Amino acid sequence: MIRRMATNPISHLPAGFLWGVSTSAHQIEGAVNEREPSVWDAFTAEPGRVKDGSTAAVACDHYHRYREDVALLARLGVDAYRFSVSWPRVNSPGGLDFYDRLVDELCAAGVRPVPTLFHWDLPVALDWLERDTAERFAQYVSVVAGRLGDRVKKWITLNEPAEHTLLGHALGVHAPGRRLMFDALPVAHHQLLAHGLAVRALRAAGADDIGIANSHGPTWPASGKQEDIEAAEFYDVLLNRLFSDPLLLGHYPEGIGELMPGDVEADLEVISQPLDWYGINYYAPAEVGAPQGTETEFGGLTFPAELPFTVREIEGRPVTDFGWPVVPEGLTELLTGLRARYGDRLPPIVITENGCSYEGVDDQERIAYLDGHIRALLRAVEAGVDVRGYFVWSLLDNFEWAEGYARRFGLVHVDYDTLERTPKSSYNWLRDLLRSARG
Repeated sequence: MIRRMATNPISHLPAGFLWGVSTSAHQIEGAVNEREPSVWDAFTAEPGRVKDGSTAAVACDHYHRYREDVALLARLGVDAYRFSVSWPRVNSPGGLDFYDRLVDELCAAGVRPVPTLFHWDLPVALDWLERDTAERFAQYVSVVAGRLGDRVKKWITLNEPAEHTLLGHALGVHAPGRRLMFDALPVAHHQLLAHGLAVRALRAAGADDIGIANSHGPTWPASGKQEDIEAAEFYDVLLNRLFSDPLLLGHYPEGIGELMPGDVEADLEVISQPLDWYGINYYAPAEVGAPQGTETEFGGLTFPAELPFTVREIEGRPVTDFGWPVVPEGLTELLTGLRARYGDRLPPIVITENGCSYEGVDDQERIAYLDGHIRALLRAVEAGVDVRGYFVWSLLDNFEWAEGYARRFGLVHVDYDTLERTPKSSYNWLRDLLRSARG
């Protein structure tokens, strides 16, 4: 039986609120032999990098089955589909033709295309440690906008530069697999610069609905002790403010700017160009304490002993199959906290990702998760936060990066042997919720 809400919160959200689902190219497209390699292809080819030893060579084969997936979107009844454009595919002969076909199919189905221009699959020949990569990104963005801009109106420059920096370049557990620790800071700066240059390129192509998808979550000190408070403040700077302050305030948090390469002040003028909206990926808060002198594990990650903080388990909360705590009220806290910090500098917000990993097709836990987070979002709106959209992660079960195929985030189950798609209970629940709210 499909679980239903006692009341439908969607009916209380502002008119024109955008409902969507999200995916990313490397996680669903497959067809790796029909594009040039990315850093993720090189990473997954190394033994031991992916927990189940898998690759995204086929994934969901969305490249060949996109019409079937667009039909699923149309039946779901969402307004928009957030996908990502693969830079390596665009670099390959005929690669941009695929996105041309996908956008046409979406428009014909009445689903708004919302492309993300970088979702971690960097061409293997490029390197975010190099400033030139930001310039190359802007050139690629101009090509994509020139081809798709007549139909695409809403754009996302980057997805989660914080995670790409931390996991891929500081801790080495994602592609490209570097373990640079704090020497990875130039990667953050060059991604932010790439964002700013991409905004310029999109504006030059006539775009006027541009955002970024940054990951954010509240940071909770593990206790009231001064050392835990200081560790939590440092973590918050590193994972939250390092990426939001330059974009929204035009400067780095205190002590960070002097660690960045190049003419930082000039770069910040590029980075901080006005956005039309600000995208947030939310999954959970982080409870952070002082370093304990040993490695710690949280959410499938191992944090080295030399870090000036430890991420702790949040006790007394249910967890997803990934081990992530389920804290819907953290979304309300995050949104009201961002408004308090940035005031008029905070653009309208779109939740560009929110979702959970659970097994099974009758996924009542996912329904409860989405129910709770939509209600938490509504409480933030009622508190005066300007939120204009919500995208569920994800449409399909997919290749979950270093976890391989062990985690299922989809509203639609994918049999990885046959590639058969089966809508889950959560898919039907969301479809009925949207229908009910729209009368």
